[in-house]
Amino acid sequence: MVRDALQASKPIIDKVKEAGEYFHRSTVGAQKLKETQLQMKMEELRPKQDCPTRWNSTYYMLKSFIASKNAIISTLAVTNAPVCHLSQEEWTTVQEMCTILQPFEEVTVELSAESYLTASKVIVLARGLQRATADFRRKTTTAVAQGVIDSLCASMSSRFHRIHANHILAEAAALDPRFKRMAFPDGRTADETFQRLSTAAARISSGKPIQQQPAVEGLEGAGSGAGSIVWSYFHEEVAGTVKARNPTADAVMEVRAYLEEPLLPTHEDPLKWWESRAPVYPRLSKLMAKKLCVVATSVPSERIFSKTGQIISERRSRLKPKKVRALVFLNANLPKDKKERQKKP
Repeated sequence: MVRDALQASKPIIDKVKEAGEYFHRSTVGAQKLKETQLQMKMEELRPKQDCPTRWNSTYYMLKSFIASKNAIISTLAVTNAPVCHLSQEEWTTVQEMCTILQPFEEVTVELSAESYLTASKVIVLARGLQRATADFRRKTTTAVAQGVIDSLCASMSSRFHRIHANHILAEAAALDPRFKRMAFPDGRTADETFQRLSTAAARISSGKPIQQQPAVEGLEGAGSGAGSIVWSYFHEEVAGTVKARNPTADAVMEVRAYLEEPLLPTHEDPLKWWESRAPVYPRLSKLMAKKLCVVATSVPSERIFSKTGQIISERRSRLKPKKVRALVFLNANLPKDKKERQKKP
């Protein structure tokens, strides 16, 4: 969606890209930019360049230019660089585009993770993107940025249409204690989702076996009802009542009790919450293990390919395939943080 929307601002992006390439290939330009940033007491940032396969690299490029705007304008003027300069309106457009694209970058990063649940967030994040973009529409002043917003809104209306009706995403959101009914735009969709969950939970055994009291000769332990002939009649009646319980009613009661619990803060881990509530909601906890999941993305595999390209360099071009596999495996799986390494047994 973002890549298509950015076509409306291609001339401006090309100008930014051209200036960035100048600072990367020109030693004089790069040095002068660094000196100008120091004089203006700015952070020394070299303009970033975008990558055709990642739209968010374009956002990072635009953001780096805005961060060093005054230094870049001054350096291009002093060095008389052979590049097209951005007008004041185009600089305003770049600033507004950074504001528009920031929520999309945040959602892209959040849904590309693999160490925490992401499927349950999709509906919430999609609705948030639509609302944020609609708010930006009222604040945008340039025609190019307005065109980007119009394209994004049209794409989201098409791609996110009734996304809450997707059973996999809806049930994952419903079983996330951070969202529950609040993930849905209307009560009807929420009711239908929880009705499906109740039906599915009714088909799952609660996993609570009926504990029979051991038969003990005589009247020893009669105070607790164990082994007593008189108490045995009561135990038979209780066992019959338990066996006659309706699993559908039990599942509905579990869902109602689950909905009555307060929402978990968004920064908390829903899996830890379910781990502590498993004895309370035996059916729903088993259902949760099937429904809460991580969205599959190409990001992890792309990261491994990038790391592999760094490992197999010109100086290490004769590595054997077995050695490369071992190095890539260690690089992808060893904890990067010192604290994480200390936690490992």
